[in-house]
Amino acid sequence: MTTSAPDLLPRPFLLGLTDPVPVSFGDAEEAVAEDSHSGTERTGRVYMSPALDGWTLVIGRWCDPCDTERSDDVMRLCEALSAPYGRAQAYYYGAQGDGSAWLIAEQGTVVRRYCETGEGEDHYLTLGEPLPYERSCREALGPATTWDAATETEEDEDEWAMETIHMAREIATELGISPLSLTADTPFSGTGVLARAPHSGS
Repeated sequence: MTTSAPDLLPRPFLLGLTDPVPVSFGDAEEAVAEDSHSGTERTGRVYMSPALDGWTLVIGRWCDPCDTERSDDVMRLCEALSAPYGRAQAYYYGAQGDGSAWLIAEQGTVVRRYCETGEGEDHYLTLGEPLPYERSCREALGPATTWDAATETEEDEDEWAMETIHMAREIATELGISPLSLTADTPFSGTGVLARAPHSGS
């Protein structure tokens, strides 16, 4: 999850996070990955970054916009954050080909949510009109940019699924900042914290 709100960092309680501990990005990444794959906690801990080029990142399974149990909460949270801060976004990206999802909120309203993980229920999460980046990618592929399920061929549908299954990181970079594109030259201020997500167990 990202928000264009660098001053959010000192206040993790705004998200209901508890027990914040200053930590490096590398250590936080390891802790979040451990929680996500251990099976002992459903949501575990999240990392709230320092201000990174005008954005604050919140990284962890708790922020997943396509999680079957968390999707509505993540949507409401992004809406709430985007009201005072202008923009808030949530992403899922499976680096092993597990899919992509993005949720974009602006000025208190979700303008787009899309999910492609290969699951049969993905289409139920779709909200809003395709983003300009989605349209340009689809136009380059060849299928109609109207997304008309009644006229779309199975071949076009499969081709688009293959395109979007990796698209979250590209959209994050296009619209703000991606944790996968950070470099030593990325401007930052403050210190990141590792905190416990609400209702994530003891």
